[in-house]
Amino acid sequence: MDDKRGRFEAQVLPHLDVAYRFARWLARNPGDADDAVQEAVLRAFRAYDALRGSDAKAWLLAIVRNCTATALKEQQRRAFVALRTDEEPHVGEAMIATTPDPESAAMRRDDERTLDRLMASLSAEHREVLVLREIEDMDYREIATVTNLPIGTVMSRLARARAALKSRWLQESEVKPHAVP
Repeated sequence: MDDKRGRFEAQVLPHLDVAYRFARWLARNPGDADDAVQEAVLRAFRAYDALRGSDAKAWLLAIVRNCTATALKEQQRRAFVALRTDEEPHVGEAMIATTPDPESAAMRRDDERTLDRLMASLSAEHREVLVLREIEDMDYREIATVTNLPIGTVMSRLARARAALKSRWLQESEVKPHAVP
């Protein structure tokens, strides 16, 4: 058991941060993301002997994706809607660089909130491929493994997701005034 645990810790646990970020984008709630990642790690450990090859990252993210989807379906079945509290950080706030310039920081927070809102407006299938490619920097083959889709489908979904995000971003920037007169 100790050998299995040691190999698991060396091969899978380095990807926990990526797994959590992915779950956060999918679940859009820190508590749900925590639960999904915890469940995914437990399932991954139990099934670790079935891992073939060395792509533990894609394997773990596929498990995270499935756990998150299962949790979201269960949540919808119960008709439970979790409301964000003021104490919870916005998605992406942890990525804000510390800067001495308050104006730049405020503009960056506005852009991140806009990106969060626009990403949330995308379908789940578009959001997940976009997060895996653009935020987690995974290649098409890895994304195909995580999502259990053919590479061609991943490529087309990614193209449609980018186009939808760009279109929504441009629509919003046309409507929103850029400066106070």
